[in-house]
Amino acid sequence: MRARLSDIAQQAEVSEATVSRVLNDRPGVAPETRQAVLTALDVLGYERPARLRKRSAGLVGLVVPELDNPIFPAFAQVIESTLAQSGFTPVLCTQTAGGVTEDEYVEMLLDRQVSGIVFVSGLHADTAANHDRYRALIARPLPVVMINGYVPGIGAPFVSCDDREAADLAVAHLVALGHRRIGLITGPDRFVPVQRRVAGWRAAMTRLAGVAEADLGPLAELTLFGVEGGEAAAGRLLDRGVTGLVCGSDLMALGAVRAARHRGLSVPGDLSVVGYDDSPLMAFTDPPLTTVRQPVTAMAVAAVRALVDEINGHGAPHSEYLFRPELVARGSTAVAPAAVRFPYARSA
Repeated sequence: MRARLSDIAQQAEVSEATVSRVLNDRPGVAPETRQAVLTALDVLGYERPARLRKRSAGLVGLVVPELDNPIFPAFAQVIESTLAQSGFTPVLCTQTAGGVTEDEYVEMLLDRQVSGIVFVSGLHADTAANHDRYRALIARPLPVVMINGYVPGIGAPFVSCDDREAADLAVAHLVALGHRRIGLITGPDRFVPVQRRVAGWRAAMTRLAGVAEADLGPLAELTLFGVEGGEAAAGRLLDRGVTGLVCGSDLMALGAVRAARHRGLSVPGDLSVVGYDDSPLMAFTDPPLTTVRQPVTAMAVAAVRALVDEINGHGAPHSEYLFRPELVARGSTAVAPAAVRFPYARSA
């Protein structure tokens, strides 16, 4: 034990007597010193005495749609770490095609007597889904918080990125570069974020690009989320002469880049592409992807704080918190081709 005390004291930069007081849970030790000793225990691989182990405040379910899109692991990481800082143990539930459904995960979480659930881009974002499932949870009562999606009349906090503003930022960026024929690629229109994104794109195209509302239809493609959906939609829009694309996710944007290259086109020389999310590694694609960033950390922290408040009986406002996105300009957008900017110019 003397050797262990010596090792711990050296690691924590305190005396052996101080280590002994901490291990025996005696008073007279400053909180920061006590934490330094406990951290030294962890670093050196010693097990904390039972009376010093931090008890979990409870389990919290975290339901995400899938991990193929890197934005969802980004949300999960911040949510899990923020829950842990609040003393809660996260239980990650990941949906896959043909796998366990959201409702089945909820039943499993209820069996584990979770203190609350965070839903990320779940069925609450799908206008075609039956939202009575959430009303039933709230009636138990079980605290829930929902990220990216909104259902009127549900008594829970919602945390969303402002998808209308995101589309506006993307269109404004492309218009500033001289583009006017700007297409939109996004997912099925039964999802709330998609509906908002389409509305934002339409408003920005009429206001900033001067395109008549009646002419916008052929410039929008609603497709499957993911690289393949983005590639297929981009091919159709390229046939209609677009020079810029606003995409509903970074993965869709990567599919659009692939479609352009398959046609021998240059990105951004012939086609400018804007993604959405700013998911990890988008700065390292070829070309580095211009995208609209979701404030993942701020949104995730706000969601956890709202949930913890609900669990602790300090009810958070049952409304939607909208977070502003940010345009991140990189290498996939550039000035529109000269033929687009100067359609009547003639070579000498």
